[in-house]
Amino acid sequence: MAKGYAIYWRKLAAVERVFLLVLVLYIVLYFSGITPTLRSVIGLVAFVLSLASLFHLSRLAMRKAIWRLRNRLIAAYLFIAVVPIVLILALATIGGWVIIGQMAVYLVNTELLHREAVLHRQAEILARVPMRDPEAAINRFLMAARSAFPDCQLRITGREDLRHPPGATVEHPPSEWKQASGLIIRKEGAAQRLYAWAHALAENGNEVTILAPITHEVLAGIMPGLGDINFMPLMGHIRSSHIPAPSNLFDIQFSWGFPVSIPSWESPRDEIHPLLAVTTRPATVLGIIFGQKSRWSEVALVFFVAVAILFFVVELFSLIAGVQLSRSITGAVHELYQGTQHIKEGDFSYRIPVKGADQLAELATSFNTMTANLGRLIVVAKEKERLESELAIAREVQNQLFPKDVPSTQSLELRGVCRPARMVSGDYYDFVALSDRALAFAIGDVAGKGISAALLMATIQSTMRTQLSTMDGAGAERLSTARLVSNLNRQLYATTAPEKYATFYFALYEEPTHSLTYTNAGHLAPILLRSGDIHCMDSNGTVVGAFPFARYEERSLPLDHGDLVVAYTDGVVEPENAYGEMFGEDRLKDLLVKFATADSSEIIARTMEAVNQWTGTSELQDDMTMVVARRI
Repeated sequence: MAKGYAIYWRKLAAVERVFLLVLVLYIVLYFSGITPTLRSVIGLVAFVLSLASLFHLSRLAMRKAIWRLRNRLIAAYLFIAVVPIVLILALATIGGWVIIGQMAVYLVNTELLHREAVLHRQAEILARVPMRDPEAAINRFLMAARSAFPDCQLRITGREDLRHPPGATVEHPPSEWKQASGLIIRKEGAAQRLYAWAHALAENGNEVTILAPITHEVLAGIMPGLGDINFMPLMGHIRSSHIPAPSNLFDIQFSWGFPVSIPSWESPRDEIHPLLAVTTRPATVLGIIFGQKSRWSEVALVFFVAVAILFFVVELFSLIAGVQLSRSITGAVHELYQGTQHIKEGDFSYRIPVKGADQLAELATSFNTMTANLGRLIVVAKEKERLESELAIAREVQNQLFPKDVPSTQSLELRGVCRPARMVSGDYYDFVALSDRALAFAIGDVAGKGISAALLMATIQSTMRTQLSTMDGAGAERLSTARLVSNLNRQLYATTAPEKYATFYFALYEEPTHSLTYTNAGHLAPILLRSGDIHCMDSNGTVVGAFPFARYEERSLPLDHGDLVVAYTDGVVEPENAYGEMFGEDRLKDLLVKFATADSSEIIARTMEAVNQWTGTSELQDDMTMVVARRI
């Protein structure tokens, strides 16, 4: 179990680990009852870390939830299609709520202002018009004012000092007030009461003050049937008894408010800012505006709700269709994912099911085709790997066929190099010491490339060395290069296919006479460099292995001090540059003249470097083989 806790602890993020440690510390401090200040600080840190941990965990949960493409597409559809529609519907609902609520407040506020104007007009009439009969004047006032506010208090001073009702305690406002009307707040003991009032001063010295208390009943009478009208928080809570009954299922109750400024009785500069709140129903407001008899409000409300329901149904069907489309897409992606898992495990026989005739079906078909091709490619790759392994072995074997030790005499120095264009080479060169007074060297170029050419090259070497091995020291002096090449030709023709042949150059150097005897069987003419002059050692026979009765000749020439004999294959002079122009024998001859005094190994290296620069790439176009013999 301890190991399991350790694994779980390692999986937690750094912020979660710190949160748990801080939480444990807080619990310890809480139950210990010590250092309350430190405990409060630790608690605050723990709260901040808990928010950070919750944010981190929610991100991980979100990533895990949308890892599958299906969930991601559904989430994208919700954000692209559903959320905008919901926002539009919410905006329409909020807009309707705001407009209807503002209409209700406007109706109440307009009516209230109208009734306040009635009070103000009556106050001005009482202040300016002389009262011959005070009782009749008050009765006229009551008849006019009660239509606006049923309960009014009146105080008139000047020529007359009248109150109504007779025991009313109303007084004139402080002297700061002049002509005024509207709503006002009066302190009555510890409470504050809301009044509608009017105050008028006339030039004849009359001063009139009218106060009408504002109650729930008064406000309900301002706009009968609208709902509960309230100044909050002055007048307390909503009176549900004033709210009209719903006309249909969608006629919901709602509230709307509008801030107003109401001055204080004591000073016009002191104001409070209650909220004129109206709690009503949409059909009631629309009915008041458009008329109850037409019932247009109910029709409009039902129409609006019906359109909203229609939108919702369309959106629901769209969501279902979107989910189905997403399932079809993600189902194909899931099948592709399963297929990739099988391929990752090396199961190239797995095929995903193809459903339908759309692009996803074509994709599944392409995947199955790709899997089949990949399986075949794997087989081919394994076979190629096997062949490359065998070619590597063949190359290693072929490298063993080339001479490891370069024989030399007192007056002749030999160097040879073969660079294959592929794993194995069809070119051939060899050095054989016949005695301390004679040595032989050869160079050849087998037709073709690859394994077959390498095998033919090995056959040529084996045949030549077999013939040379029968020679003893004295026999070397009687060796005929033409006869050796003729024997080689007959054996190759007898043991190989007719299309298999090779060019071959064989030379014998004798120390006592410093003479070079050679037979050239269709090979490129070696170059003799003597005293800065170039001479070509012509070919005197056809290729070996092509014709059984071909005749070959031999030629001899003496080598002077400093003479240089260079034999090469076509891989040296035939490579082409980017313009299709071959390197050519003339460039080779110029190169040999330039480095005639250099070491034989350097001559070979310079030549092959020049060919690579000519082609512009280090990849060889053909096998490159050179043999350099220098008379010292």
